[in-house]
Amino acid sequence: MRNTLRTRTLTALTATALALTLTSCGSDDDNPDDSGTDTSTGGDTSASVQLPKLDGQTLEVAAVWTGPEQENFTKVLQEFEKRTGAKVNFVPTGNNTSTFLGTKIQGGQPPDVAFLPQVGVLHQFAEKGWLKPLGTEAQAQLDKNFSAGWKDLGAFEGKQYGIYVKAANKSLVWYNTAAFEAAGITDTPTTWTDFIATAQTLSDAGSPAVSVGGADGWTLTDWFENVYLSQAGPEKYDQLAQHQIKWTDPSVKDALTTLAELWGKDDLLAGGRSGALGTEFPKSVTQTFSGENPAAMVFEGDFVAASINADTKAEIGTDAKVFPFPAVGDQAPVVSGGDVAVALKDGAASQALLTFLGSTDAAEIWAAQGGFLSPSKTMDQSAYKDDVTRDIAKALITAGDDFRFDMSDQAPAAFGGTQGVGEWKHLQDFLKNPKDIAGTQQRLEADAAKAYKNG
Repeated sequence: MRNTLRTRTLTALTATALALTLTSCGSDDDNPDDSGTDTSTGGDTSASVQLPKLDGQTLEVAAVWTGPEQENFTKVLQEFEKRTGAKVNFVPTGNNTSTFLGTKIQGGQPPDVAFLPQVGVLHQFAEKGWLKPLGTEAQAQLDKNFSAGWKDLGAFEGKQYGIYVKAANKSLVWYNTAAFEAAGITDTPTTWTDFIATAQTLSDAGSPAVSVGGADGWTLTDWFENVYLSQAGPEKYDQLAQHQIKWTDPSVKDALTTLAELWGKDDLLAGGRSGALGTEFPKSVTQTFSGENPAAMVFEGDFVAASINADTKAEIGTDAKVFPFPAVGDQAPVVSGGDVAVALKDGAASQALLTFLGSTDAAEIWAAQGGFLSPSKTMDQSAYKDDVTRDIAKALITAGDDFRFDMSDQAPAAFGGTQGVGEWKHLQDFLKNPKDIAGTQQRLEADAAKAYKNG
């Protein structure tokens, strides 16, 4: 069950991330073929995994990705098609992944393979009997390429259902170097107090300080989790993640009070609170690195790089740099997330795709596109498109099993993973009215108690 998850702190990531602002994207990394994997033919003799012939078969794959993230993943699917002869159709789920997939499954038309962005959804689907266990070949790739912590996250009640092929470090702040230079800022903030002061300096210099994608509630849960993990500590984080303490706990009040120091100041947010609530995640990135008066900072994971590369002219490492989420308490937080690939249909085609997705071949093709992080411990790290992502990935692998997983992704989907309800909705309401700390806590607790059924 959920309390068996191995979710510990990514201590190694923080130290490495401190050096990321000095890295740059070399021109030699811009060629997707640098991964060493031949993506033009299906007969690559250097392939690390053998796949069956699936001529004439069609698979459907569902995931949340759109835009650049979908385009990058399509490169992986194209290679699978070349090697197997199968045709793969991609279907975007929208942000309500569990609702979308649940409707398809109950209607008798599930996709063959789906990516679940929440551990809680994997558990719920497995409990309902909707997931198919990994086959022998897929399990072999999992055992070969992934650490025990990532394997545990894809399992439920002793059975392995999924492979976490895409990971995320959700404790990064990306910044516009030109905005920092214009404001005379030479050092990036390392504490929350410094972060707020830096935001004020940027605002006073004429730059919208912080871009917030508040129209997507999941970004707000990431803000909360980073503040909470650093301020309350790992033990409290685990307790709240399992609803062993209530959302009315004083530690939650402290975290919301801290967030209100930023969210309660319209002059520090791009477009103010109303602008933030109307901004979806992709726009929060593009308005930081493009336009006549771009924002100076945007908080989110390593996948921000995909939007920077695809939708702006900014060069990562030069125009766009990154620093760790600032420490609120004694240590800077590092929160990890990820997408787990699961089979919703039996058959050789579904298992073959899972096998391929778990291989280093797929990881290296995906990494070469940018905006992607793999927890694979055996893939060639030189496949990453830029040095910034490569450093983040190396630190993830160095951390091994020592990581804390995204709190909302561990929760039941009704509370932590559904647009317009639960934690997403209540944090959006809190962004709208950061003074209502007690009311926000009460509403969060009421919905958590219903979802976890242990209140």
